[in-house]
Amino acid sequence: MFLFRWPVCCFLLAFHKSAYVWAGYDVSEVTCSQGLSECTVADEMPLGISESDGADVQMVTAKVEVCCKDNAPCTLCLLVDAELSIHVGEDVDKSHSGHDTENDREEATISTAASVTLCYKTPPTFPACKRVDFTVCPTELKQKVAKVSLVITNPAGVSFSSIVYIYPSKALHLIEVVAPSLNEVCSQNLQKSIKDCYMPTVNSVINQEMNQVELKFAARHKVCIQYEADGRCQSWESKTIPLHSVTPCLCLQVWDDDKPRRSQSCPFKNMGFLQKNVWQNLTASVRHGRMNNKGQMLLWNLSAPCRLEGEVWPCRWTSGHHCTEIEGFRQQLENTTWEQNSNVQWVKMGVFEDINLQLSPCVMVNLRGGGLHLGPFCSHHTARWRWNLLAVAVLLVIALAALMSCLRHDFVKKWASHSFRGGCAEIGRKGHVVLLSPPDIHDGFSEVCGLGSLLKSQGFSVSVDQWSRMEQCNLGPLPWLHSQLLHVKNLGGRAVLILTRKALGLAHEWSRQQPEALQAGRGDGNVPQSPYSDVFMASLCLLLVDKRQGRTGERFLLVTFDQDVVQPPGSLPEPFQGLHLFQLPSQMKTLLCELAGGGNRKVDGGKSKAGWKWGILDGWKLKTKHTTCSQGAIPTQCK
Repeated sequence: MFLFRWPVCCFLLAFHKSAYVWAGYDVSEVTCSQGLSECTVADEMPLGISESDGADVQMVTAKVEVCCKDNAPCTLCLLVDAELSIHVGEDVDKSHSGHDTENDREEATISTAASVTLCYKTPPTFPACKRVDFTVCPTELKQKVAKVSLVITNPAGVSFSSIVYIYPSKALHLIEVVAPSLNEVCSQNLQKSIKDCYMPTVNSVINQEMNQVELKFAARHKVCIQYEADGRCQSWESKTIPLHSVTPCLCLQVWDDDKPRRSQSCPFKNMGFLQKNVWQNLTASVRHGRMNNKGQMLLWNLSAPCRLEGEVWPCRWTSGHHCTEIEGFRQQLENTTWEQNSNVQWVKMGVFEDINLQLSPCVMVNLRGGGLHLGPFCSHHTARWRWNLLAVAVLLVIALAALMSCLRHDFVKKWASHSFRGGCAEIGRKGHVVLLSPPDIHDGFSEVCGLGSLLKSQGFSVSVDQWSRMEQCNLGPLPWLHSQLLHVKNLGGRAVLILTRKALGLAHEWSRQQPEALQAGRGDGNVPQSPYSDVFMASLCLLLVDKRQGRTGERFLLVTFDQDVVQPPGSLPEPFQGLHLFQLPSQMKTLLCELAGGGNRKVDGGKSKAGWKWGILDGWKLKTKHTTCSQGAIPTQCK
């Protein structure tokens, strides 16, 4: 009588059967596919691995994921899937091939124990191995292929961003997987479940009265500041930042030494009024060079706290004191092409090749986002000639200098008599000239630099507010202007205020508000926040002081490049009444004579010998209090 013996595994299908084991700090869980039962997992010493019995690993796939169970903290898990080739009973099949009896078929259904070993390692830690034991149920196998899934919770040596190698015990081929980074995991709304996701914060408050930004963070936290989110971060121990150093691209990082993550914030990104700090700290340099083929080129260099976008092009000065673009050389300023130097300034360098340096080209910059034009920036070097021509030129200059020294006195007297018709009979020593820009940055911008260069070439000591931005930031607009007027007093000369239509309008508004401001004890002038409005408003205060003290015209005079600015005397704003007003370029020679000391310093009404000037109008009574100005960032308050 045949006893039909079905193995126990045939009744306990293990498609989702699992077993758990503690292995040090990790927890292992194994799941076997259909045809395998009684699956268990145990630790195995890497040096004492026995040969796999009854099964071989054909293919392995693995990955590292975050596992979260119930209310427990989330942790990393190593998931390994192994495809097995089962060879239990193959010897029986081969020995009885062709003699398939009932006993043979019965033996083929008997379950057999088997095992495979899987190992993993994370350099430089020691490998860890897991032996999976199972029972093979031949009748449930399909083509003698089975699968084993192993889940190792909190695997030894595996952390965020770790590289993990997985391999079967008998195979030499390593399978490489990378654990997810901490930032990647924390961005999946798992901050509360993973303690390493904690990040400290820093808050910022702008204090306009103290002219600074106040930082609020815990004493145990550390902070660094960086210009641009990907810029170099400088350690910052103070809890305040000077407001003139704050730009829209300034970012803050804060961290705790006991935590691996840093928080980054850029709180000033949308504060447009801080953009002026970028303009004031932008510097440019231009120099000449030669290419390998001996062609000429113009090299330019821009540096600023933030990366900027816009356009750069070369230009040349014309007779009307305008810088006209040299066509065909315009280049784009791209945000991605700037590099940060050791001074934490973003630098952009470029070159205009095959350009005619005999045109003495300068560089203009147009910034995107506000239509702001900066420049022109010019080189202080002239074009280089060949050395033999240079030697000839030096000898020629020496000869001309000797000739001019002999004829100097007669030439100056004849030129003065012919050009100014007796109005400037003898030019004294050339003193110090201070050029003050109009408050509107778009109008009169290039003319100021052009006039400064011209006066400098005529032998004057020239100071232009556009050339002294950093000094103004350190001293303040009003102290800077006082220091320049002290040079004027010691060396002789004048402070020259450039007028535009918008400047006249602002001066009218400022004059109208002064009585109200004096009565209320405060100034309410609404002046646009351009890089040049501060010095302009300071000059209005000083002009009013000179007028009340009876010194109108001793230190200041006016020039304009706009014909519409020339108005009847009575229509000029109060601070400008009684000052010389020169129309350029038609009265350039008259202006040079006046600056050289050939004109009358006292204004007595009508026209002087040096040129046209407005007379003093009555109607302004001197107050009992002198006029003074605040030395803050915007000196609009007079009392």
